[in-house]
Amino acid sequence: MDALLSALADPARWRLVALLAERPRSVGVLAQLAGARQPQTTKHLQALERAGVVTSQRTGQRRVYALQPIPLRDLATALNRLADAADEAGTRETYDRYGLDLDAERSAAQEPGWADGRSFAFRRSLAARPDTVWRHLTEDSLAARWWAPDGLRVSELVFEARPGGRIVLEYREDEDADDSAAVVGRARGAVEEVRPAERLAYRLSPFLPDGGLAFTGHLVFDLRPATNGTDLEVLYRITDSTVESADFVAGIEIGFGQSLDRLAALVAAAPHTTEFTEHDPDTRSTT
Repeated sequence: MDALLSALADPARWRLVALLAERPRSVGVLAQLAGARQPQTTKHLQALERAGVVTSQRTGQRRVYALQPIPLRDLATALNRLADAADEAGTRETYDRYGLDLDAERSAAQEPGWADGRSFAFRRSLAARPDTVWRHLTEDSLAARWWAPDGLRVSELVFEARPGGRIVLEYREDEDADDSAAVVGRARGAVEEVRPAERLAYRLSPFLPDGGLAFTGHLVFDLRPATNGTDLEVLYRITDSTVESADFVAGIEIGFGQSLDRLAALVAAAPHTTEFTEHDPDTRSTT
Protein backbone atom coordinates (compact mmCIF):
# COMPACT_ATOMS: atom_id res chain seq x y z
CA MET A 1 0.00 0.00 0.00
CA ASP A 2 2.87 2.41 0.76
CA ALA A 3 4.38 1.86 -2.70
CA LEU A 4 1.00 2.43 -4.31
CA LEU A 5 0.37 5.66 -2.42
CA SER A 6 3.87 6.90 -3.20
CA ALA A 7 3.42 6.16 -6.90
CA LEU A 8 0.05 7.92 -7.09
CA ALA A 9 1.17 10.96 -5.09
CA ASP A 10 2.99 12.48 -8.07
CA PRO A 11 0.60 14.66 -10.16
CA ALA A 12 2.29 13.61 -13.41
CA ARG A 13 1.78 9.93 -12.59
CA TRP A 14 -1.81 10.58 -11.58
CA ARG A 15 -2.39 12.16 -14.99
CA LEU A 16 -1.01 9.04 -16.68
CA VAL A 17 -3.29 6.84 -14.56
CA ALA A 18 -6.29 8.95 -15.65
CA LEU A 19 -5.28 8.58 -19.31
CA LEU A 20 -4.84 4.82 -18.97
CA ALA A 21 -8.24 4.52 -17.29
CA GLU A 22 -9.73 5.46 -20.65
CA ARG A 23 -7.82 2.82 -22.65
CA PRO A 24 -4.38 1.16 -22.99
CA ARG A 25 -1.91 3.52 -24.67
CA SER A 26 1.66 3.55 -25.87
CA VAL A 27 4.44 5.54 -24.24
CA GLY A 28 4.62 7.95 -27.15
CA VAL A 29 0.91 8.73 -27.12
CA LEU A 30 0.88 9.10 -23.34
CA ALA A 31 3.75 11.57 -23.50
CA GLN A 32 1.92 13.63 -26.12
CA LEU A 33 -1.39 13.66 -24.22
CA ALA A 34 0.31 14.47 -20.93
CA GLY A 35 2.41 17.24 -22.50
CA ALA A 36 5.65 15.68 -21.24
CA ARG A 37 8.89 14.39 -22.69
CA GLN A 38 8.97 10.69 -23.52
CA PRO A 39 11.95 9.81 -21.25
CA GLN A 40 10.15 11.40 -18.26
CA THR A 41 6.95 9.60 -19.16
CA THR A 42 8.80 6.29 -19.37
CA LYS A 43 10.27 6.77 -15.88
CA HIS A 44 6.84 7.59 -14.44
CA LEU A 45 5.29 4.55 -16.08
CA GLN A 46 8.06 2.32 -14.77
CA ALA A 47 7.41 3.61 -11.23
CA LEU A 48 3.71 2.90 -11.64
CA GLU A 49 4.47 -0.58 -12.94
CA ARG A 50 6.73 -1.36 -9.97
CA ALA A 51 3.87 -0.32 -7.68
CA GLY A 52 1.51 -2.66 -9.52
CA VAL A 53 -0.73 0.11 -10.85
CA VAL A 54 -0.05 -0.57 -14.51
CA THR A 55 1.19 -3.39 -16.67
CA SER A 56 2.93 -3.25 -20.06
CA GLN A 57 3.75 -5.33 -23.07
CA ARG A 58 5.88 -4.74 -26.15
CA THR A 59 4.14 -4.72 -29.53
CA GLY A 60 6.66 -4.30 -32.35
CA GLN A 61 8.47 -1.04 -31.75
CA ARG A 62 5.93 0.17 -29.17
CA ARG A 63 5.46 -0.48 -25.48
CA VAL A 64 1.81 -0.31 -24.55
CA TYR A 65 0.64 0.26 -20.97
CA ALA A 66 -2.68 -0.70 -19.40
CA LEU A 67 -4.19 0.17 -16.03
CA GLN A 68 -4.54 -2.49 -13.31
CA PRO A 69 -7.93 -1.81 -11.64
CA ILE A 70 -7.59 -4.20 -8.69
CA PRO A 71 -4.94 -2.19 -6.76
CA LEU A 72 -7.05 0.95 -7.20
CA ARG A 73 -10.14 -0.84 -5.91
CA ASP A 74 -8.15 -2.12 -2.93
CA LEU A 75 -7.00 1.43 -2.23
CA ALA A 76 -10.55 2.73 -2.53
CA THR A 77 -11.73 0.07 -0.07
CA ALA A 78 -9.02 1.02 2.42
CA LEU A 79 -9.89 4.72 2.12
CA ASN A 80 -13.59 3.98 2.58
CA ARG A 81 -12.79 2.01 5.74
CA LEU A 82 -10.90 5.01 7.11
CA ALA A 83 -13.78 7.34 6.28
CA ASP A 84 -16.31 4.97 7.87
CA ALA A 85 -14.17 4.70 11.01
CA ALA A 86 -14.03 8.50 11.27
CA ASP A 87 -17.82 8.70 10.92
CA GLU A 88 -18.38 6.02 13.55
CA ALA A 89 -16.01 7.70 16.01
CA GLY A 90 -18.35 10.71 16.10
CA THR A 91 -15.51 13.13 16.85
CA ARG A 92 -15.55 15.15 13.64
CA GLU A 93 -18.85 16.84 14.49
CA THR A 94 -17.41 18.00 17.82
CA TYR A 95 -14.21 19.16 16.10
CA ASP A 96 -16.18 21.21 13.57
CA ARG A 97 -18.44 22.66 16.25
CA TYR A 98 -15.45 23.76 18.31
CA GLY A 99 -13.95 25.36 15.20
CA LEU A 100 -17.08 27.48 14.73
CA ASP A 101 -17.09 28.47 18.40
CA LEU A 102 -13.40 29.31 18.18
CA ASP A 103 -13.90 31.66 15.24
CA ALA A 104 -16.79 33.41 16.99
CA GLU A 105 -14.96 33.89 20.30
CA ARG A 106 -11.76 35.11 18.63
CA SER A 107 -13.79 37.71 16.75
CA ALA A 108 -15.44 38.84 19.98
CA ALA A 109 -12.22 39.04 22.03
CA GLN A 110 -11.21 42.59 21.20
CA GLU A 111 -10.42 43.99 24.65
CA PRO A 112 -9.93 42.85 28.27
CA GLY A 113 -13.17 41.89 29.98
CA TRP A 114 -14.81 40.93 26.70
CA ALA A 115 -16.36 37.76 28.16
CA ASP A 116 -17.05 38.97 31.70
CA GLY A 117 -20.52 37.99 32.85
CA ARG A 118 -20.85 35.17 30.33
CA SER A 119 -22.35 32.07 31.90
CA PHE A 120 -22.95 28.47 30.93
CA ALA A 121 -25.58 26.24 32.55
CA PHE A 122 -25.27 22.46 32.66
CA ARG A 123 -27.75 19.88 33.92
CA ARG A 124 -27.29 16.16 34.40
CA SER A 125 -29.46 13.44 35.92
CA LEU A 126 -27.02 11.14 37.71
CA ALA A 127 -27.75 7.53 38.66
CA ALA A 128 -26.26 7.80 42.17
CA ARG A 129 -27.19 9.31 45.50
CA PRO A 130 -26.01 12.86 46.31
CA ASP A 131 -23.41 11.63 48.80
CA THR A 132 -21.85 9.42 46.13
CA VAL A 133 -21.84 12.26 43.61
CA TRP A 134 -20.32 14.53 46.25
CA ARG A 135 -17.40 12.19 46.74
CA HIS A 136 -16.74 12.19 43.01
CA LEU A 137 -16.78 15.98 42.99
CA THR A 138 -14.47 16.51 45.94
CA GLU A 139 -12.09 13.55 46.38
CA ASP A 140 -8.91 13.92 44.34
CA SER A 141 -8.66 10.32 43.19
CA LEU A 142 -12.27 10.22 42.00
CA ALA A 143 -12.42 13.72 40.50
CA ALA A 144 -9.28 13.01 38.47
CA ARG A 145 -11.15 10.24 36.66
CA TRP A 146 -13.77 12.53 35.13
CA TRP A 147 -12.46 16.10 35.25
CA ALA A 148 -11.15 16.28 31.68
CA PRO A 149 -12.74 16.65 28.24
CA ASP A 150 -12.47 13.96 25.58
CA GLY A 151 -8.91 13.34 24.43
CA LEU A 152 -7.35 14.61 27.65
CA ARG A 153 -6.66 13.20 31.10
CA VAL A 154 -5.90 14.70 34.49
CA SER A 155 -2.19 14.28 35.25
CA GLU A 156 -2.21 16.29 38.49
CA LEU A 157 -5.05 17.29 40.79
CA VAL A 158 -5.16 18.87 44.22
CA PHE A 159 -8.65 19.58 45.53
CA GLU A 160 -8.92 20.67 49.15
CA ALA A 161 -12.65 20.42 49.84
CA ARG A 162 -12.95 23.20 52.43
CA PRO A 163 -13.56 26.94 52.15
CA GLY A 164 -10.28 28.52 51.07
CA GLY A 165 -8.85 25.15 50.01
CA ARG A 166 -6.48 25.00 47.04
CA ILE A 167 -7.28 23.65 43.60
CA VAL A 168 -4.45 22.67 41.27
CA LEU A 169 -5.30 21.04 37.95
CA GLU A 170 -3.10 19.80 35.10
CA TYR A 171 -4.07 18.14 31.81
CA ARG A 172 -2.20 15.96 29.38
CA GLU A 173 -3.29 14.15 26.24
CA ASP A 174 -4.83 10.81 27.13
CA GLU A 175 -2.53 8.95 24.70
CA ASP A 176 0.60 10.50 26.24
CA ALA A 177 1.17 7.41 28.39
CA ASP A 178 4.65 8.30 29.69
CA ASP A 179 4.11 12.06 30.13
CA SER A 180 6.80 12.80 27.57
CA ALA A 181 4.72 15.31 25.60
CA ALA A 182 4.09 18.86 26.74
CA VAL A 183 1.41 19.60 29.33
CA VAL A 184 -1.76 20.65 27.52
CA GLY A 185 -3.21 22.87 30.23
CA ARG A 186 -2.91 24.04 33.81
CA ALA A 187 -5.32 25.81 36.14
CA ARG A 188 -5.42 26.97 39.73
CA GLY A 189 -8.19 28.09 42.01
CA ALA A 190 -9.78 27.98 45.44
CA VAL A 191 -12.85 26.44 47.03
CA GLU A 192 -15.43 29.00 48.19
CA GLU A 193 -18.44 27.12 49.57
CA VAL A 194 -18.86 23.56 50.87
CA ARG A 195 -22.22 22.12 51.85
CA PRO A 196 -21.71 18.34 51.71
CA ALA A 197 -24.00 16.54 49.26
CA GLU A 198 -25.82 19.83 48.55
CA ARG A 199 -23.65 22.62 47.14
CA LEU A 200 -20.06 23.13 46.06
CA ALA A 201 -18.67 26.42 44.79
CA TYR A 202 -15.16 27.27 43.66
CA ARG A 203 -13.23 29.53 41.33
CA LEU A 204 -10.72 28.23 38.80
CA SER A 205 -8.41 30.06 36.38
CA PRO A 206 -6.64 28.38 33.43
CA PHE A 207 -3.10 29.46 32.59
CA LEU A 208 -2.22 30.99 29.24
CA PRO A 209 0.88 29.65 27.42
CA ASP A 210 2.89 32.66 28.71
CA GLY A 211 2.00 31.86 32.32
CA GLY A 212 -0.68 34.52 32.75
CA LEU A 213 -4.27 33.72 33.72
CA ALA A 214 -6.83 33.49 30.92
CA PHE A 215 -9.91 34.27 33.02
CA THR A 216 -11.58 33.32 36.28
CA GLY A 217 -14.33 30.75 36.15
CA HIS A 218 -16.83 30.73 39.02
CA LEU A 219 -18.54 27.35 39.31
CA VAL A 220 -21.48 26.39 41.49
CA PHE A 221 -22.65 22.77 41.74
CA ASP A 222 -26.12 22.20 43.20
CA LEU A 223 -27.12 18.61 44.06
CA ARG A 224 -30.74 17.63 44.64
CA PRO A 225 -32.03 14.15 45.51
CA ALA A 226 -34.15 12.63 42.76
CA THR A 227 -36.16 9.43 42.37
CA ASN A 228 -33.41 7.75 40.37
CA GLY A 229 -30.41 9.42 41.99
CA THR A 230 -29.32 13.05 41.83
CA ASP A 231 -30.23 16.06 39.75
CA LEU A 232 -27.07 18.08 39.23
CA GLU A 233 -27.08 21.70 38.09
CA VAL A 234 -23.85 23.56 37.36
CA LEU A 235 -23.50 27.27 36.68
CA TYR A 236 -20.20 28.37 35.12
CA ARG A 237 -19.67 32.17 35.10
CA ILE A 238 -16.69 34.10 33.71
CA THR A 239 -14.89 37.16 35.07
CA ASP A 240 -11.45 38.73 34.51
CA SER A 241 -11.34 37.60 30.87
CA THR A 242 -8.28 38.54 28.83
CA VAL A 243 -8.12 38.98 25.07
CA GLU A 244 -5.99 35.83 24.89
CA SER A 245 -8.68 33.75 26.61
CA ALA A 246 -10.83 33.26 23.50
CA ASP A 247 -9.53 29.74 22.81
CA PHE A 248 -10.33 28.69 26.38
CA VAL A 249 -13.81 30.24 26.45
CA ALA A 250 -14.65 28.57 23.13
CA GLY A 251 -14.06 25.17 24.70
CA ILE A 252 -16.14 25.55 27.86
CA GLU A 253 -19.53 24.42 26.60
CA ILE A 254 -18.20 21.38 24.75
CA GLY A 255 -15.28 20.48 27.02
CA PHE A 256 -16.94 20.88 30.41
CA GLY A 257 -20.03 19.16 29.05
CA GLN A 258 -17.88 16.18 28.10
CA SER A 259 -16.38 16.15 31.60
CA LEU A 260 -19.84 16.02 33.15
CA ASP A 261 -20.77 13.18 30.82
CA ARG A 262 -17.74 11.30 32.16
CA LEU A 263 -18.92 12.05 35.70
CA ALA A 264 -22.36 10.64 34.90
CA ALA A 265 -20.86 7.43 33.52
CA LEU A 266 -18.48 7.10 36.46
CA VAL A 267 -21.07 7.45 39.23
CA ALA A 268 -23.44 5.12 37.40
CA ALA A 269 -20.75 2.44 37.45
CA ALA A 270 -19.69 3.08 41.05
CA PRO A 271 -19.92 0.06 43.39
CA HIS A 272 -22.72 0.24 45.92
CA THR A 273 -21.34 -0.43 49.39
CA THR A 274 -22.33 1.23 52.64
CA GLU A 275 -19.63 3.31 54.31
CA PHE A 276 -19.03 6.62 56.08
CA THR A 277 -18.15 9.55 53.84
CA GLU A 278 -14.92 11.40 54.43
CA HIS A 279 -16.66 14.78 54.50
CA ASP A 280 -19.48 13.94 56.90
CA PRO A 281 -18.50 11.16 59.32
CA ASP A 282 -21.89 11.24 61.01
CA THR A 283 -23.75 10.38 57.84
CA ARG A 284 -23.73 6.99 56.17
CA SER A 285 -23.72 6.90 52.36
CA THR A 286 -24.20 4.31 49.67
CA THR A 287 -21.24 4.47 47.25
